Amino acid sequence: MATRLDPPWPTLEFETELWGKGVLRLAGIDEVGRGALAGPVYAAAVVLPARESILEELVGVRDSKQMTPDEREEWAPLIREKATAWSLGWASCKEIDRWGILSCTYLAARRALKSLPLPPEHLLLDYIKLDKVDLPQTPLVGGDARCLSIAAASVIAKVARDAELRKLDSRFPFYGFASHKGYATEEHILAIGKHGACPQHRLSFAPMRLG
Repeated sequence: MATRLDPPWPTLEFETELWGKGVLRLAGIDEVGRGALAGPVYAAAVVLPARESILEELVGVRDSKQMTPDEREEWAPLIREKATAWSLGWASCKEIDRWGILSCTYLAARRALKSLPLPPEHLLLDYIKLDKVDLPQTPLVGGDARCLSIAAASVIAKVARDAELRKLDSRFPFYGFASHKGYATEEHILAIGKHGACPQHRLSFAPMRLG
């Protein structure tokens, strides 16, 4: 089986193809926090201007996982400034426990989409395809590494969720949310063992889940 080789940075390959067909309002969508033990799952939608120069203007934007925290904090306001439109959506830990993380990932993405001030004509997504959305969609495997619109959304979502986890750290100081952002680090697992779960933990996730 052939191995897909991702480009060293996101491109406008998918955007320019659609722009050339007259589809100008493309929303890149990505989520963050799906695998965390605590806190909400976030999604962002970003519509970039339909011009090839945006690749140079956002030259440092990558999949958020490939960027340092300082790089993400530097580029997030520039993405928001350059974007034609952007928005956020999220689903709470209680919603995740009730409906499951996959359903809530889609829910957060639909909420972000609904919050966009301009209605998009086409969606570019990282792997997933949204149900209950009557718009053309292109799900891309490794989309956040390949497509600038999706990469931009990944940065916006990550910076917003990290800020929320820092706020939660001040409310629940025993868990270290500001450092690990709710993920299953050794520090976090030990804190749960010592203090039990807090109201921001996903009780349907191990190690909080019983039975």
